[in-house]
Amino acid sequence: MFGAKDRDAVRNRVLQLASSDPRVVAGAVVGSLAFGGGDRWSDLDLTFAVAEGVPVADVLSDWTRSVVTEFDAIHLFDLPSGATIYRVFLLPGCLQFDLSFAPASQYGAGGPMFRLLFGNSVEKPYAAPPSAHDLFGWAVAYARTARACIERGRWWQAEYCISAIRDHALTLACCGRELPARFGRGFDDLPAEALAAFEDALIRSLEREELLRALTRAVEGLLRESTQVGEMATNVEPRLRELLTVERD
Repeated sequence: MFGAKDRDAVRNRVLQLASSDPRVVAGAVVGSLAFGGGDRWSDLDLTFAVAEGVPVADVLSDWTRSVVTEFDAIHLFDLPSGATIYRVFLLPGCLQFDLSFAPASQYGAGGPMFRLLFGNSVEKPYAAPPSAHDLFGWAVAYARTARACIERGRWWQAEYCISAIRDHALTLACCGRELPARFGRGFDDLPAEALAAFEDALIRSLEREELLRALTRAVEGLLRESTQVGEMATNVEPRLRELLTVERD
């Protein structure tokens, strides 16, 4: 596995690349390492601004060749977010490197974990958390699908849906407590009693009765965290209760 020195060496070399590329006019470190936090498992997350008139895609393509060649990196996936494109790499030792670029006119902090290293950034609103309405709605849809999958004997799809209910409900809990609400980042910071309510929603086997039990616990947890959606939860609850109690034809 990679160590902190390996990560620092990559960081320093990438910043050298930035200083030698006239198309790059600003740079920042984001994520857990922005202000001296993180630990030995933290990934490297660097973001850069591209001069106006220069296609971001061109810079990203050129840099990808350099990163792959110099660091023996593997390009995993891209994640566009507004004008910013994030490209995620896996380096030797399982070091994850998130590299992103944005036009200079739209380059700025998307959240509090952003430390400008050089150049300038613009003020812009932080990325909004997921919609409570949508989180709850998706969880309800997963509950309906989970029950259908159980009755069809599609055990693995049922497991997927029940886990999705739990994850959406925990995300809803994070939104209600102003914790990070994406990628499970806030789950471990939820109060112990909130987490305890979902422990029984963990699936222990793919037996029909076990899946029904976990589905019931996941839905109960969802309803406990539904205060943010008010009337919607009140209207949906009887239908969810019916879903849990209906007998197979």
